[in-house]
Amino acid sequence: MLSFSQTSPRVGRREFLRLGSLGLGGFSLGGMTLPQLLQAREQRASFVRDKSIVFLFMQGGPSQFETFDPKPDAPVEIRTATDVIPTNVPGLAFGSTFQKLARQADRMTVVRSYVPGDAKHDIKPIVTAVTNKASLGATYARIAGTNHPLSGLPRSVYLNPKSVDAQCRGGTENFGKFTDPGQLGAGYAPFIPGGGGPLQESMKLKLDRGRLDDRRSLLTQLDDLKRTADVGGAIEGMDKFQQQAFQVLINGAGDAFDLSKEDPRTIARYDTAPLVTPSQISKSWNNYNQYVDHNRSLGKLLLLTRRLIESGVGFITLGTDFVWDNHADKNNAGVVEGMKYCGLAFDHAVSNFLDDLEARGLSEKVLLVCCGEIGRTPRINARGGRDHWGNLGPLLLIGGGMPRGRIYGGSTADGGDAAYDPVTPQNLISTILNTAFDGSQMRLDPSVSNDLLRMVTENPPIAGLV
Repeated sequence: MLSFSQTSPRVGRREFLRLGSLGLGGFSLGGMTLPQLLQAREQRASFVRDKSIVFLFMQGGPSQFETFDPKPDAPVEIRTATDVIPTNVPGLAFGSTFQKLARQADRMTVVRSYVPGDAKHDIKPIVTAVTNKASLGATYARIAGTNHPLSGLPRSVYLNPKSVDAQCRGGTENFGKFTDPGQLGAGYAPFIPGGGGPLQESMKLKLDRGRLDDRRSLLTQLDDLKRTADVGGAIEGMDKFQQQAFQVLINGAGDAFDLSKEDPRTIARYDTAPLVTPSQISKSWNNYNQYVDHNRSLGKLLLLTRRLIESGVGFITLGTDFVWDNHADKNNAGVVEGMKYCGLAFDHAVSNFLDDLEARGLSEKVLLVCCGEIGRTPRINARGGRDHWGNLGPLLLIGGGMPRGRIYGGSTADGGDAAYDPVTPQNLISTILNTAFDGSQMRLDPSVSNDLLRMVTENPPIAGLV
C-alpha cells in the first residue's frame, strides 16, 4: 500500500513515493525511488519503439493439423481430424474450431514453416539459450526499462488464469518459469498479478483525499534542494519526474488491473466461460482442472491484456495453462475432443481481442504472437491423439506491422516438416525484439551491453516481416 513517513517533515517525507509502496510484488529495485525509475526509463526511449508485444503461449503443443495448417486430403491416419473451413484469405483454410478467426485471417501472418527444434515440453521460445535463459519478458524489461514513465506500471507482465479469477490456479511451472530473469537480476522479472482483489487493493492509495492533498505540498519542498545543490539542469528534471510519480499514484495505477472498470457489456463479450462449461468437460482426464481454468479465464485475460496495453505495458506473456497436449492418454483428451476444450475459447477470445484493437486504432501498435513449444505428429495414434513433434508447429503473428493476410512458408504434404522458408525460434525471437526495439539506435547507446545488443541484432528476423 502507499505509505508516507510520519516523522520529520524535512527528512522522513523525502522518502515518499517509493515504488515499493505500490506493492509491485516481484520487483527488487535496489532502493530506487519511483521518480528515479521514471527518469531512467525516459533516457532509454530513443530505441524503444511505440509497440507492445503480447505472447500468447499455447502450452502443451498445439496441433498444426487441427489449427492453421489443415491437411484434409492426406491419408486417413494423417488427415485433419476435425472439419476444415475456408478463411477470408484465398487459399488459406483453418481447422473448423476457429470459425471466428477464419473471418479475420486477412489481419494475420500465418507461418506454416515454424520449426520448434525438438519435441520436449518446455517453454521455448519464451526462455531459451538465445536470451541467456532469461524470459523474453525479463529481457524486454532490461532493455526498455522496468516501468512506464507516465503510468508507472511495470513494462513487462506475466498473466495466468489466477490473474483474473481467484478460483483458478496459476500457470504450471513444471517445464519452466515464465518470469525467469536469468542472470539479469530479479528486478527485471515480469510482474505477476494475482486474482481476487489483493493486487488491486495494494495498488490503491490508502489516504483520504485531504491527507493526500497535504502530501502534494511536499512537491514544493523540492525547492530546498535547489538551494543546496547545483547540477545544471538535473534539478529541473527531477521536479518533472517527481510530478510524474505523484500523478501515477493519484491517477490510480491499480485501475489498469481492475476489470470492474470495464463496461459490463465488454466483459460479457470477451467472456469464454459459457462456451465450454465444467459439466461439458469429461472428468476422465487428469487435466480436467486445466481445461476448466482455461475456459473460465482466457477471455478475461485478453481483456486485461488490452487494458494493460492502453496503460503502457510493453510486453505481456500470457500463459493459458497446459491444455494443448492432445495425446488422448490418461492426462489429456484426443485431438477432436481436445480442440473443443482449448480451441473454442482461443477462437472467441483472440477474435474479440483483435476486433478491440482494430476499433481502438491499436492494431499496428500491438504484435500478438501465438504458438506453443512443439507441434504434433503427422500420424494420429491409436487412441485418437497426436504425440509430441519438434519438426513443425503452428505460429500466428498478428498486428504490430506484420503483413496482413499472408501465408509465410509451407509444410510438406504430410504436415511433418517445413517444405520451404523454415522459421526457427531464433528467427521468431529476433522478429519480436526487432519489433520492440530499434537495433541501430541501440548500437549508439553505451548503456546497452553487448549481450543485449546481440539478442536484438545477431539472428535474422523472419524475412520480409520486420
